[in-house]
Amino acid sequence: MERWKGRVALVTGASVGIGAAITRELVQQGMRVVGCARNVDKIEKLAAECQSAGYSGTLIPYKCDLSNEEDILSMFSAIKTLHKGVDVCINNAGLSHNEPLLSGRTECWRNMMDVNVLALAICTREAYKSMKERNVDDGHIINISSLCGHRVSPNTGLHFYCATKYAVTALTEGLRQELLEANTHIKATCISPGLVETEFAFRHFNDEPEKAAAVYESIKCLKSEDIASAVTFVLSAPPHVQIADVLIRPVAQVS
Repeated sequence: MERWKGRVALVTGASVGIGAAITRELVQQGMRVVGCARNVDKIEKLAAECQSAGYSGTLIPYKCDLSNEEDILSMFSAIKTLHKGVDVCINNAGLSHNEPLLSGRTECWRNMMDVNVLALAICTREAYKSMKERNVDDGHIINISSLCGHRVSPNTGLHFYCATKYAVTALTEGLRQELLEANTHIKATCISPGLVETEFAFRHFNDEPEKAAAVYESIKCLKSEDIASAVTFVLSAPPHVQIADVLIRPVAQVS
């Protein structure tokens, strides 16, 4: 990770869970991290914790609604003005609504598409532009996907979410091909975790916290820090090595 010290990483969905763990890890490794979310209170608290811990990097909280393209473009403009640009883009933000295909609400499907797919694609495009205009040829774009992007869950409330994560799998491979065609050494990686103990299930089940708790009590889950470790592993690969896909599941997870 030595070559990344002092360089700029963007982490979306940085306020909680996997995003917060990745953000903390990269700041500890000496990077300047722009952590964005709709609510930055928790990111500001994390920034203070990182500073108190004496980490060599810096965390810059940024308020951004990823379902709004103008917000995303304004964020990249601010990063350019204040920090020159992005060297690493980690598209972590994602959400799920418990809305089956046969009875789900359109607005909830649209929200999942906006955050899980379109925001990821927009951030990817803008991060590449930032790298290209500064002649950054060793940048990295990492998409945090899910095992739901590789097999369809039997949980009916997750089917639309699975579709968005299959899209992330396709987008990451498409990105790898386009970067190759552009004759650049910028890398693209998709990290797909299985069951991670975060706020995800509680948000998915919304007003049924007992169901969410049961999910995390069913097996020994992954921790957010496990995914953060996977990110540093990917970023630490030699320049000629591209780790395209990482699938991580708890030992006890069946599929």
